[in-house]
Amino acid sequence: MINIPNLLSIGRILCVPLFIILLLHHLYGWALFTFVAASITDAVDGLLARMLKQKTVLGSYLDPAADKLLNASSYTTLAVMNLLPSWLAVIVVSRDVIICAGLMILFWTSHPLEIRPSIASKITTTFQFCTIIFGLWSAYIAPVPNLLQFLMIWATAIGTVVSGLQYIARGIRIFNQ
Repeated sequence: MINIPNLLSIGRILCVPLFIILLLHHLYGWALFTFVAASITDAVDGLLARMLKQKTVLGSYLDPAADKLLNASSYTTLAVMNLLPSWLAVIVVSRDVIICAGLMILFWTSHPLEIRPSIASKITTTFQFCTIIFGLWSAYIAPVPNLLQFLMIWATAIGTVVSGLQYIARGIRIFNQ
């Protein structure tokens, strides 16, 4: 069922190519605006789905798909443009690929699928989005202080690894049942 929360997730997916084009043309201010707007829809779609009692199976797939597309394309593009460390992009994108591969394996082997992010995953997503915003902010307005940038990058890396390991452990538990 298409409802407002699902439309917001679809809108976030449609922001991905625009965001990449803006970055490739060095329009960092517009890219920052687009990314922040897309990030806000991530919070709003979940909130609306709960408040309006409009949680749907489609939404449970669209929302994380939109997050993963926005995240993977952002980290990849920002790393290629040397605005974020490439090793961080590899960690972030690898985690998302591993999660998607695990979901496909569970699906193909007829195991039950219920997509629910962990608390660590939600915190990690926040760190990942903030790291992208800091990278864009540094390119567009002014460099973020080195210590803050260092802490954000490492918090994102550690959070990404920890939440990735949680998903792997969860997948193994489901598979072994």
